[in-house]
This record gives sequence, structure tokens and C-alpha cells, in this order.
Amino acid sequence: MDTLLFSLLNGVIYGLLLFMVSAGLTLVFGMMGVLNFAHASFYMLGAYFAYTLQGVLGFGAAVVLATLLAGGVGAVVERFFLRRVHHHGHAHELLLTFGLSFIVAEAIKLLFGNFPVNYQVPAALDVSAFSLGGQQYPLYRLLMGGVALAMFALLYLLLTRTRVGIIVRSAIYRPRMVEALGHNVQFVFMGVFGVGAALAGLAGAIAGAFYTTSPNMALEIGVMVFVVVVVGGLGSLAGAMLASLLIGLLTSLAVGIDRSLADLLGLVGAQAWAEGVGGLLTLKLSSLASTLPFALMLLVLLLRPQGLLGDKS
Repeated sequence: MDTLLFSLLNGVIYGLLLFMVSAGLTLVFGMMGVLNFAHASFYMLGAYFAYTLQGVLGFGAAVVLATLLAGGVGAVVERFFLRRVHHHGHAHELLLTFGLSFIVAEAIKLLFGNFPVNYQVPAALDVSAFSLGGQQYPLYRLLMGGVALAMFALLYLLLTRTRVGIIVRSAIYRPRMVEALGHNVQFVFMGVFGVGAALAGLAGAIAGAFYTTSPNMALEIGVMVFVVVVVGGLGSLAGAMLASLLIGLLTSLAVGIDRSLADLLGLVGAQAWAEGVGGLLTLKLSSLASTLPFALMLLVLLLRPQGLLGDKS
């Protein structure tokens, strides 16, 4: 029972981390129609910015400044690169951001080396939140989950309850009308892209201290973020949250269960036969944990191509 509870907690926290990264991508696509292949690179930049600044400013200030720096880099990318190819369509945007992701990764390797850096949780936060079954659960994991929930609440309120959110959403569907009302649509787009990059940077700055900060971290989480966006529905913030939690729980429970079909057949007395056959019958569920999210994506695309909470149009 304790193992199941820990698996559920870990799954929820991992899902919330996925949401922190995917929220910016969802926001950018939903508002601008840009599928940013380099989005996970801003996640990595946030981690490395925070790592660099931590020794000078302290952990809290480093996280805040790293978030702002990642957002600033995102705004520059939109203003001087994406804006020039936006009218050519999605193919050019994908190629541009794909190339940008490689440039960022190689720049990180040149500056910090091709190995993980020593970015760690500060001692004040590296404590146990509670004990369950003799195991200690880290407080920092709960902190990451709390930040993700706060991010979701703030984004939802910003987009649905404020004048800024109305302007941003209107700039997509009625750009000429928004311009006629005196708003700079290009500036709005740059701001949206910058905010999306900042959200990814915040996720990296926080998660990088708990997980590994290395030049491969963008590649490791980048593919999963796209799975989240597709499963949840392109442009749907609530869908991204739902998909993130589903994938987090699915992955964590698969690792925690660690059973095979042979174990299941043991309930009817056929375990020895299944183990003799071998192959798929003895394959542990934990060994498939990394592929289950992709199986979920395939299932969703077959049954509901627009995603769980995506717009049918």
C-alpha cells in the first residue's frame, strides 16, 4: 500500500512537471499557431541560467532571474527569427526551431561541457516533507507540484478574467480589429512567445536542481512534452494539465507495479506455463514504462484526433 501511495505521488508530481514545461508550448500554439520544436531548449536554458546565478544571487533570486532571462531569449527569437518566416507557414517554423534547438544544445556543451553540472537543491529545501512506511518523501517534490498548480491557476485567470487575456485571444482571431483598436499585434505575439519561453525556463530552473541538469535534458523531456500537447489537444491548457497527469501516473504506476502477464496468469495456475513460453508473457510492465505514453498518444489519435480537450474545428 505504501508503495502504491508513493507511486501515485511521484506520478502526480512528474505529471505536474510535464505540465510546467508543456504549458508554454500549449500557450504559444493556442495563441500564435506556432509549434515550437525548440521549446524544451528554453527549459534547459532556465536550468543552466539558474545554475550559473545560484552561487551569486542565491537559489530563489536565481530561479526568478533565470525565468526572466529565458523569456527574454524567447522574445528575441520571435522578434528576429520566427517573425521573418511566420508568413511562410508551419514547415519553415518547424525547421527554424529545429535548427535552433541544436544550436542551443551545442552552445551549452561549449560553455559547460558535455556532462551534467552540479546544480543541487539548496540545503534549506533538501528536507523530508513526511514519512510513509519508513520512507521519506522530499519536500522539494511537493514544492515543484505547488509551483505547477499555481502556474495553471494564474494562466487560466490571466487568459479568461483579464483585459490582457482578451487582447491576446482576440489578436489571433481578429488581428485587424485589434490593430484598429490601437493594439500592437506583433508586440502581443512577441510577448506571448516570451511568456511561453519563460514558463519553460521556470520549469527548468526548478526541476533542474532536483533532476539532472545536462546538455541532454532538453532532448529527454522534449519528446514527452509534444506527446502531452497532442494527447491533451493542441492549444488546450486544461487538456495539457489532464494529459500531463495521465502520463505521469501511467509511467509511475507502470514502474511501481513491475508485473508481467505471467504473474497475471498465475491467478489461474498458468504462471509456470507462461514462464516456459517466455517472450512477451514474461516482459515486465516496468520495462515498457517509457513507451506507454506513446501508446496512449496513438490510442488518442485513433479515437479522438483533436485530443482529449482539443477543439474539433
